Amino acid sequence: MKVLLTAPYENEKALRELEGLFDEVIYRSWKPHGRAYNPTEISALLKETGAEALISEHDEITEDVLRQHPDLKFVGICRGTPSNINLDVATELGIPVFNTPARNAQAVAEMFIANVITIMRNTLPAIQWLEGKNWGEGAHTSYLQFKGNELAGKKVGMVGFGAVGQHIARMLQNFPAEIYYFDPYYTDENKEYKKVSLDELFRDCDVVGIHLPVTPETENLIDKKYLSLLKEDAIFVNTARAVVVNKMDLLEIIEEEKIRGAVLDVFYNEPPDELDYKMILNKRVLATPHIAGATHEVEDHHAFIMNNNLREFFKKGNTTIKQLVNKKVLDKITIG
Repeated sequence: MKVLLTAPYENEKALRELEGLFDEVIYRSWKPHGRAYNPTEISALLKETGAEALISEHDEITEDVLRQHPDLKFVGICRGTPSNINLDVATELGIPVFNTPARNAQAVAEMFIANVITIMRNTLPAIQWLEGKNWGEGAHTSYLQFKGNELAGKKVGMVGFGAVGQHIARMLQNFPAEIYYFDPYYTDENKEYKKVSLDELFRDCDVVGIHLPVTPETENLIDKKYLSLLKEDAIFVNTARAVVVNKMDLLEIIEEEKIRGAVLDVFYNEPPDELDYKMILNKRVLATPHIAGATHEVEDHHAFIMNNNLREFFKKGNTTIKQLVNKKVLDKITIG
């Protein structure tokens, strides 16, 4: 089988491993191209190379692409959720779709904790104060002005308790912090974590993190009903997708200073529009440009996870599994 690989596989071991699974791997990473391939480009690449399968990361694999290449043996998407492929059409055509759950869970978890601590310890205003040469004769001026709080002992709530939420929970146990979560799809209940309703989570937690994919069920799920329950000293974090939170309701609680702060890594428009910048530039917001999952190690993770998925699939040698693969993927694209 000839496979077109447009996802980054810069880990030499992972690339050699993939090449050992197939007759030929044609490596055309999107990174030197400077952006993901659009539908016309990805379809042309498939035709040019004669590839029988595709492993992608961000490329747009639309209905047209799939219908132009209905005989693809599989499509691999090196992302936690395969949101850049039309899953319904892939399933209709019997094309197995693989994704790489948890590829960026460690990266997002580390940044979640780092940025929450940055707000709790008043790190950024303290740096700006120091760089502004504001330190006068009083030795304890900064000590008093920027005294913050510890994350240890706080209640941290996860809306969605998939790979990222669970990574954060495990890391925070060592602080220690109390972990609350809302996720109707998470069934492997751990007695060390407390499963609660959304109302209870927003009302009781000191930090609330959003870890939801975009589905009809989750879009605009977090609105004024829940945001208004947050404590005045609560920190709201969204490193998942902006559209699962109502834009105007979030802006209102930020601008009216109803919470201590917000950590935002995702926005309703990327690049941001004027309304997004109202949040980004607010003094209570720590905003980053969608980089929570952007580490070099994430690319290593997705390569080895994808290789393992493909190895296990082809070991089975049972083509009837094809229809089940997409169902498993779809099952993962839930609040869990």
